[in-house]
Amino acid sequence: MDVFDLKATRREKTGKGQARQLRRQGLVPAVLYGPKIDAVPLTISVKELQNIYKASGSEHMVLSLIINNGGTQRKTAMIKELQTAPATSDYLHVDFYEVALDQAIQVSVPVEVVGTSKGVERGGYLQVVRHDLEVSCLPTDVPSSITVDISDLDIGDSIHVDEITVGDEVTLLYETNFTVITVVAPMAEEEEAEEEELEEGEEAEVSEGEEETGESAES
Repeated sequence: MDVFDLKATRREKTGKGQARQLRRQGLVPAVLYGPKIDAVPLTISVKELQNIYKASGSEHMVLSLIINNGGTQRKTAMIKELQTAPATSDYLHVDFYEVALDQAIQVSVPVEVVGTSKGVERGGYLQVVRHDLEVSCLPTDVPSSITVDISDLDIGDSIHVDEITVGDEVTLLYETNFTVITVVAPMAEEEEAEEEELEEGEEAEVSEGEEETGESAES
């Protein structure tokens, strides 16, 4: 994975008013923190960050923050959290976490399903039990996704975490051998839905009975 340069400026003022003013200028407030540094408030360009996202194709890209603070200093970091506006997806705030390129980190990586399950072709239902998996690796080895081929899955088959390969550079983190993906029979899905409907109906009957008892007592 490449390391992307991103220019940043030390931010002297904070607060909602200042943040709104920055966004009107095409900038976004940010903060850099880590185990060995105090939090540093920053300002970055929205357009530059968007371009890096497009170029990297991953949310776990490694950044070389070029911080202008009278002089210039570089900090290697990754995005810990990106806050966006629900309605517009505009960037609101970015949290950067300082990392060392020679030290492993733990991150959550999305599961990407590929292939067509023969069990699904026979009428089964594909269930992705875990959409993300925890891994440990160097910052530049973080995969954009973990690919799982489901072509051989028949009805009743499952793929467990210990069956997934991720390469020598990445280690999957787990204590128990949990199910990641399974294909269930149509009948099992229908029975589960029927049981839920029956439970909801029973709860409604109990509630109605309690209301009638209360009304009788009052009269």
